[in-house]
Amino acid sequence: TCTRRGRPAKVAAAAVMRAVAATSSKNSMAWRSYSQQSHWRNIFCSRKDTHCVQSLHHHRRGIATIVGKGKLGTSDFKMETVENESGKQISTWHDIPLFCEGEGINMVVEIPKYTKAKMEIDTKSELNPIVQDMKKGALRDYHGPIFWNYGALPQTWEDPNEKGGEEVGYCCGDNDPLDVVEIGSEILPMGSIQRVKPLGVLAMIDSGELDWKVLAISLEDPLASDLNDVADIDKLLPHTIAGIREWFRWYKTPDGKSLNTFGYDEVVQDAAFTREVILHTHQAWKGLVEGERDPGKNW
Repeated sequence: TCTRRGRPAKVAAAAVMRAVAATSSKNSMAWRSYSQQSHWRNIFCSRKDTHCVQSLHHHRRGIATIVGKGKLGTSDFKMETVENESGKQISTWHDIPLFCEGEGINMVVEIPKYTKAKMEIDTKSELNPIVQDMKKGALRDYHGPIFWNYGALPQTWEDPNEKGGEEVGYCCGDNDPLDVVEIGSEILPMGSIQRVKPLGVLAMIDSGELDWKVLAISLEDPLASDLNDVADIDKLLPHTIAGIREWFRWYKTPDGKSLNTFGYDEVVQDAAFTREVILHTHQAWKGLVEGERDPGKNW
């Protein structure tokens, strides 16, 4: 029997569909533009409290809390997601909602800014805890700190069987949730679930795979109301985009790997384009959990 991180795939898909059914039928799969409404419809949470901000300090706000187990810096360390209402462990990838009631989407913070440990949602383990990546049996660190908060968008998936267009060199997805680079001033705790506003997206190509990097700002940041698109980043935070692009271009070279490249002539695409990428990968994720897309090694 195929399993989704140790759970039967049919049961997992049924759970997702029950969550969908719990919401109002008028909530469509596509969100309206910001000019039509001030928020994106939450299609997976019927609760009013969908702010979903949790932290390493076990704050019980929203529908879930991500808690750490074991000693950080060891292979035993992991951060598991626990549903507040039931106290049961849920999937960090599949059960935390992407959309929030009100403005913004949820970002799971994997790597706080100024740190080096390569933490990530384990897409192949049961219920997808956050763990430190391993390479050749050793815990993986970046060779230098990352200068922004880094994480993933739950309920998204870059399909490795879906080929992109000429603008991205006809590359397929990297088989992971969408990555997020949060550019705010605060260090966001590892394992926190933050409401963020997407501003742009960079089409990174890593070892022949398309690996989108969404640029976003925490809605709690002082600049959140002033940052709405790529042009605002250049105006209020000059050189930030260039810094992000060059960091991701070079970060694997100390291991003897080639420079990463970027699609769309290395131009960060605007907020409207970014929302389309997010929605597209969310739909791909739905196809994954409903059994409509080839899961490959994920099942």
